[in-house]
Amino acid sequence: MILLIKLLLAHIIGDFFLQPKKWVKDKERKKFKSPKLYLHILIHIVLLLVILWDLSLWPVVLLIGVSHFIIDAIKLQIQKKKTKRLLFFIDQALHIVVILIAYFMYTNTEIDFKMLFTEESLLLLTCFAFLTQPVSIIMKTIFSKWDISKLTEGNESLKDAGKYIGILERILVFIFIVVGHWEAVGFLITAKSVFRFGDLKESKHRKLTEYILIGTLISFGIAISIGVLFNLH
Repeated sequence: MILLIKLLLAHIIGDFFLQPKKWVKDKERKKFKSPKLYLHILIHIVLLLVILWDLSLWPVVLLIGVSHFIIDAIKLQIQKKKTKRLLFFIDQALHIVVILIAYFMYTNTEIDFKMLFTEESLLLLTCFAFLTQPVSIIMKTIFSKWDISKLTEGNESLKDAGKYIGILERILVFIFIVVGHWEAVGFLITAKSVFRFGDLKESKHRKLTEYILIGTLISFGIAISIGVLFNLH
């Protein structure tokens, strides 16, 4: 695994620490004509050579270096303002896939796909999947009996922020319970209460307070229940 860790470390340093924001803007503006694109690839290659410190691994360095240039070049050509965020994650995913391919090819390591479909792994995946969109829909259905829009009227917030916050808190609660750290669940509830205290104090709205309290209890209650059931399997 040391080889894989070194490859990932080189990628993280090259893409996130040694690539200034002005380089990114220069690449987006000039595309193939930007010298920063080629300098960025050169930095990745040098990093790989230094971190690996083994000239016999030159095929790995060559594969990752060339593929990094191709992936970045294609992204720069097709990138639009609306697709910039999506292409960033696709770009990173492709780089990681190439690193994994290079690792498995060089080490002749076989992937045991049967390990991905064990009872425990499938149950874990099912739990994570259920705690995201399905629970959000369930909670939305529960609250449909009340007109929530009137309670939150005039309060500016990011689009779908509440939904993503709920998904993240449920996943965190589930993980804490699975690994046996119940105290972390209490800390999470306390932290959320502190952040919400200002809103409730300023609004002085009993219905809004009840809405937030019910939502929190349902969200945490479902996550705790799923975590306990997973541990009992």
